[in-house]
Amino acid sequence: MIQQAKRDGFQGLRVIVLSLSHMLHDTYSAFLAPVLPLIIENLGISYAMAGLLSVIQRIPSLFNPFVGLAIDRLPVKYFIIFSPLVTAVCMSLMGLAPNYGILAILLFTSGFSSTLFHVPAPVMVRRVAGNRNGMGMSFYMFGGEMARTLGPLTILGAVSLWGFAGSWRLIGFAIVVTVLLWIELHPVDLHARNDFKNESMPRIREDVKQIIPFLAMIGAMFFFRSSMKSALTIFLPIFLKSRGATLWFAGASLSLLQFSGAAGTFIAGTLSDKFGRRNTLIFITSINPVLMALFIIAKGMWVLPVLLLTGFFLFAFGPVTLAMVHDIPHNRPAFINGLYMTMNFVLSALATFLVGWLGDLFGLETAYIIANVIALAAIPFAIRINR
Repeated sequence: MIQQAKRDGFQGLRVIVLSLSHMLHDTYSAFLAPVLPLIIENLGISYAMAGLLSVIQRIPSLFNPFVGLAIDRLPVKYFIIFSPLVTAVCMSLMGLAPNYGILAILLFTSGFSSTLFHVPAPVMVRRVAGNRNGMGMSFYMFGGEMARTLGPLTILGAVSLWGFAGSWRLIGFAIVVTVLLWIELHPVDLHARNDFKNESMPRIREDVKQIIPFLAMIGAMFFFRSSMKSALTIFLPIFLKSRGATLWFAGASLSLLQFSGAAGTFIAGTLSDKFGRRNTLIFITSINPVLMALFIIAKGMWVLPVLLLTGFFLFAFGPVTLAMVHDIPHNRPAFINGLYMTMNFVLSALATFLVGWLGDLFGLETAYIIANVIALAAIPFAIRINR
């Protein structure tokens, strides 16, 4: 596979560096879900208000297309180097937030830095992955999913050592890694499109028209899957605690889910290069509801093996759809990626609030069942999507 990747122009070192920067950023982004039980207890808020925090964090994703337009003309390495540090500072200060408003400001700021990172990074991966786009996206998404494995363990370890208010000490690690990213990426000329200025560009309206049918199909799948994914990620620690689990078991279960998800993202994109994006999506959207149903009925230690399987296929969806977006030839890659990311983040944020609202009304277990039933509707769209 490595020799084939070299022949196809796969620049392994640069792909790995971009994946590591993704891992750093998303490690800190993953701090919210594990500490939601502490936030609910400290601030006395409802499930819906807790879910709204995730929505607030994702509001800046509405600016993704505009960020994409600007980034198409800029050297993107600075966003990739410094955005993880901004996110790390905001997320590490959550334990010091005296009220809901300050916490919301921190999360909003981290969401904006997340936008500045996630819009250009996949574009750069596409440029350095050569003809192995699926493999490149798998490496990139693997970094993000490993981060979501490390994030809960990191923040819970910090809480155990220093208390929730002492988690600000984690900023120091991000500073060190940012220096290393600067050393590695600063000398490299990383633009979203190096030939942008020399090309006659069509109107933005035409660019959008070309990709609307595809985004509509992807958006439908995201819409019906988002409640299931939000339930199994954002609300998983709260759900397990409501069943009598300890905070550590709940956090470790989330890390286990994310770890298996990292394996799924690493393998799925590469397999989609071989078996086709559409075939891979059909299988993933079909198996996910079955595994979530098994998780809902699982008790005790059976939760862990079911979570392993669930996470593997739950997160395998991401690199396949991301590779599909960047398979389409267009003149504004960061702008199109911004549209895709906006749709992704907005639908996920709304689904998170919906699950919290359903949990307040009927209890989290019923909310999980409803989310799983909704996810079944994604299967017909996976079947109909254009290759």
